Amino acid sequence: MSKLKLTQYAGLALILFAVGCRDKTDVDKANFKAALNDYYRGRQECVWTTPVKFPAQADASKDEQTKTFDALTDSGLLTRTAEEKKRFLIGSKQVNDYDVSEKGRTVWTVDPSQPGYGNFCYGHRDVVSIGTFTTAPGANGANIASVNYQYQVSGVPSWAQSPEIKTAFPNVQTTLAGLQAATAKLVQTPNGWAVSPTQ
Repeated sequence: MSKLKLTQYAGLALILFAVGCRDKTDVDKANFKAALNDYYRGRQECVWTTPVKFPAQADASKDEQTKTFDALTDSGLLTRTAEEKKRFLIGSKQVNDYDVSEKGRTVWTVDPSQPGYGNFCYGHRDVVSIGTFTTAPGANGANIASVNYQYQVSGVPSWAQSPEIKTAFPNVQTTLAGLQAATAKLVQTPNGWAVSPTQ
């Protein structure tokens, strides 16, 4: 084997060794990106900021009460039943009863801490790039990093991309509009970087 070939093999081995030996605890953009993607892989973006209880009832004459439910009904995720509600001494009013449809149950994310509550979730953050960051020593001697990053939402179903959903839920429209910027706090652990539990 020629000296040139041996030199090339030795160089390749060094590169592979260096890549394989990169420590997950290093202050490194690749480590931050991996930690953030691990964290968000199990956390979905949802249409409401807090879980909602179903069945639910809304005054049919009040658009601010019905618009989100109606958009989800039009997408097939909720069912709607109109009824007349009697009110003592002042007659009656039209209300809509909403519940999660059979199709909706396939994408309904139950809140385990509150029976009957849940949310419609539509994908998770996928960190595309790490921007600036700062590190400082934490209380236990482990470093804490404040990391600016850009992300997009992956795994978005067709119902979440409909114009009706985007109009009824401005947060969905904003989140799906392209790359988004955010900041996260990461903590250095013996096994690598992890998103702070106070996030």
